[in-house]
Amino acid sequence: MQLGFLVVTLVAVFGLGANAEAWCPFGGVEAAYEYVTAGTALCSLGVSNFYILASVLLLTLLLRRVFCGYMCPIGSISELLFDAAKRLGFKPKDVTGTPDRILSLLKYPLLLYILYISWKAAELLFRGFDPVYALISRHGKDITMWSYVALGAVLVGSLFVRIPFCRWLCPMAAVMNPVPRFGLFRIERHGDSCTSCGLCDKVCPVAIPVSQVEVVNHARCYGCMECLEACPPKAQGSLTFGPKLGAAPLRLPQTGVIATILVLVTAAATADHLWPLPSFVKERGIAPAETAFVELGVSDVTCRGSSTGLWNFMQRDDEFALPDYLRLETWPGTDFARVRVIFDANSADAEAVRLAITTPVFTADGDWLVPDYRIEGYDPLGLKEP
Repeated sequence: MQLGFLVVTLVAVFGLGANAEAWCPFGGVEAAYEYVTAGTALCSLGVSNFYILASVLLLTLLLRRVFCGYMCPIGSISELLFDAAKRLGFKPKDVTGTPDRILSLLKYPLLLYILYISWKAAELLFRGFDPVYALISRHGKDITMWSYVALGAVLVGSLFVRIPFCRWLCPMAAVMNPVPRFGLFRIERHGDSCTSCGLCDKVCPVAIPVSQVEVVNHARCYGCMECLEACPPKAQGSLTFGPKLGAAPLRLPQTGVIATILVLVTAAATADHLWPLPSFVKERGIAPAETAFVELGVSDVTCRGSSTGLWNFMQRDDEFALPDYLRLETWPGTDFARVRVIFDANSADAEAVRLAITTPVFTADGDWLVPDYRIEGYDPLGLKEP
């Protein structure tokens, strides 16, 4: 599963040129405040971030932090490096107890700082230091050296400590940690058959002392079931994963975990396809009794900033201005973005909207402001433009 999600991510980013940020659940956390308060998503993010965030949180509520153990690309690479280093003779550092608990607290102030600077600037400022962005950015012009430094530190640290970033620094982990406490599924240890061999403690990727508790209620449990796999034959049945129903627990096989992950991720992608909400919404005036709308493919609307530029341009005050009520909704894209304009049906029409977007404006300084926007299939001058 880890390799599968990692391959899909890398092929989508580097093979198909997809925007992986639009499917990052933490992007939904970063974008939530701006979208709720201003109706706009931060650049490179969209409503798909909210769908995948809801899917991941529901998975966490049901099965604990399975996103970290099965889906996260940086976690998968970190685990692969740790396992490879052990085979090559590297001596792993076992960080447990008080040092582990202290380091685990670092992700909470980091989360607050990231949200503060993102919401304050309405931009993804943490990109410049984000190791995950260094992995999925296709090395564009907006990436910084510090992203590579952070990624390098995570990769080198993973040779000696198992998933250090995921355990101690990941802001998404800080978001998810409160959720499993209300979760349905958890690992239980049944003392009547447990031999207290401690093998489950040694294989736990997040250093949970499984052999010392009756119920693994730790927020950082990934539901990876490595402890169940490590349990020796003579102690089989002493560890189970499932909800507590009556006297006997319901035992969920790992195939059930995988199937649930695939169903909910597919549901998020399907929801984004069936209900593609706009990532930019601006409105002026009060909606009249009768409105009309037109949907257009508009060039150079690639993110929140260019959507704002289109909105500002449409606030023109010349003869091509759209009077009274106006609402703009955009789905930014790399080519012709989907744009919906809603207007007062009694004072404008679809052609007036097209002219308001494409006609130059004569400014107060005596200059012509020529818009960069082109409308797909709209060629009023017969210039045979696409």
